[in-house]
Amino acid sequence: MPTATPALPAAAIPEPQQAAIAAPESATPDIALPHQLAIFLLLMVCEFLYGWAWNTVDVLRPFIRESLGLSLMQAGSTYSAQGAGALTGAVVIGQLADRYGRRRMFALLVAGYGAMLIAGTAVGSYPQLLAQRFLLGLFAGASFPVGVGIYCNLFRPTVRGRLAGILNACFSLSIVALGLAMGAVAPGQWHMLLWAGGVPPLVLSVVAYLMIPAGSRIDLASQRGDKLPVRELFAPDVRRQTLTLAAMTGLNFFGYAAFSGWLTTYLTGERHFSSALAGNLLAWQFAGNIAGGFFWGWAADRFGRRFNAVGFFIASAAIVAFLLAPSNVGLLRLLGLIYGATLCSSVIWGAWMAELYPPHLQSTAASIFNWGRIISFFSPLITARIAQQAGMPIAMSGAALAFTLAAFLWISQRETLKA
Repeated sequence: MPTATPALPAAAIPEPQQAAIAAPESATPDIALPHQLAIFLLLMVCEFLYGWAWNTVDVLRPFIRESLGLSLMQAGSTYSAQGAGALTGAVVIGQLADRYGRRRMFALLVAGYGAMLIAGTAVGSYPQLLAQRFLLGLFAGASFPVGVGIYCNLFRPTVRGRLAGILNACFSLSIVALGLAMGAVAPGQWHMLLWAGGVPPLVLSVVAYLMIPAGSRIDLASQRGDKLPVRELFAPDVRRQTLTLAAMTGLNFFGYAAFSGWLTTYLTGERHFSSALAGNLLAWQFAGNIAGGFFWGWAADRFGRRFNAVGFFIASAAIVAFLLAPSNVGLLRLLGLIYGATLCSSVIWGAWMAELYPPHLQSTAASIFNWGRIISFFSPLITARIAQQAGMPIAMSGAALAFTLAAFLWISQRETLKA
């Protein structure tokens, strides 16, 4: 077991040294390879179940709305409640993981989102639904930063992008599986999907607690810093970096909400496509997302973390082309595929953000990804107002601008992958 050593504040560590500390090429975990693989397999299964739990707020929205007699505004606000919980959980539980160990926190959050998903079967009113979705988001939102802190210490930095690509595929596959399961279950039996997604995490939380070695490099970083780790992200030497990363993630969430969030509305209302065809075009984007995650994960490991910013430039061009293209289904499928495949170039963000800071801040730093949700809360309101004044295509084209600005912020940051 490695011996803990006192940590210097982030402000006292020069930037080049920070990168070396955060992503040493020679770093190896203190457990055997079969054990490493078993832990990553556990992360894959938990990522699938996290995706299942998270996306019930969208996929099962018609059933939830009908069962509680909700208005469209009330039904839509459940996502905002879940997003607010995710932001809170990412910041709070991410810090707790860095401070007290990822083993405990990961087991807690997996059990938490499983239990909260099952709690959805007992919800009987709108206020209860908001509370349930906030608490589900609280635990689910921490899954990303705590998971990053674990897999960043499983294998060498030169394979972290590919690990992130695999986990991205697990999340996307959960959406496909949930959609298929929804079609196989009678409308009155949709609660079965909450049980199906909620029970396995309760079991896996115990497995995670037993499988992750206590006190190992995976569980705890070798350094301890501030009692409130998030304060170190605003130390003088890294404050500008932290704020830039937060702005970058905010533009990412804004762009996604501005284009993908209105896509089915645009296709059915502006293009006058059927709901089935709109769903088909949406599926092509998810297919691109799964395939693209593997490519961009490899690219980040081969060419560096900043190289993937080119994906956002391509995604921006694909958005403009999609909105200007004629109503040719084949062409729109291709453009949607390109958009989905290039948008997920950000798959490396979790590992990259962890590498930009000292190792005792890995999960806290990865939580910056979720800070962008603050901006995304306003995206539907802003784009809806623009759509009323200038039309839906103009409002949705704002996504291209957001992704382009995010790409420029991305390439302005430090590279952490060493040749």
